[in-house]
Amino acid sequence: MDERLTDPVLDLRGRTALVTGGSRGVGRATALLLAQAGARVAVAYRSRTSEAEELVSHIRARGGMALAHQADLALEEEATRLFQVVDDAWGEVDFFIGNHGIWPAEDVPLAQMSTRQWRETMRVNLDSLFFLTREAARRLPDGGRIVLVSSTAAQRGESGHGDYAATKGALVSLVKGLAVELAPRDITVNAVAPGWVDTEMVASALDGPGRTRALQGIPLGRLASPEDVAGPITFLCSKLARHITGEILNVNGGAVRPG
Repeated sequence: MDERLTDPVLDLRGRTALVTGGSRGVGRATALLLAQAGARVAVAYRSRTSEAEELVSHIRARGGMALAHQADLALEEEATRLFQVVDDAWGEVDFFIGNHGIWPAEDVPLAQMSTRQWRETMRVNLDSLFFLTREAARRLPDGGRIVLVSSTAAQRGESGHGDYAATKGALVSLVKGLAVELAPRDITVNAVAPGWVDTEMVASALDGPGRTRALQGIPLGRLASPEDVAGPITFLCSKLARHITGEILNVNGGAVRPG
């Protein structure tokens, strides 16, 4: 290694990142951290226009480059269009971060789950990631990075949320296979698997005793913040992680410890 001691190790200047689910929570924190490291950041969102525009303005006001694009990413043509929008703006996507998804808050045993709920969770959480990750595999340059956001539910299951856990488990398998396929192009493919993250998506489940139960299962004794997850995602995009691929990085305070 011949880098000077003054070279920043998380310098992403000149690179372009695409973050889905970027208007709030983990996606927003990730977009901010990638921009702080110097990357141009495109955020995709489904409905929260004001939040997405605020994020873009926040990054631009601090000297960064950002854009937002609204799309239903479970539609194949809109997933493809998203990449084209970023290509038209900045040339190409170097880092694809697949972060969006839904988590139906109500506990529903599988025996009682409607086909409609199952299909909608598959559509939003899995079909969309197929369309997007396929497009990333086609478009990313050699040396690119793909990071998908899975969940500890992929490894332990989740009673009452079998649809969600199934989609996140599928992402783990997708990462393992795609990492081998793209290795000849020096494109790494990894996932982060958060546990409980203190975001709006799970707020109703963490009301009252729900928060206490969640904390009891976390050895570090606290919920993750969105920034706690954004850090590992940004690390996986950096040159520090250039020899890591096909891995599932648990970000759960020690709550799940696979054997």
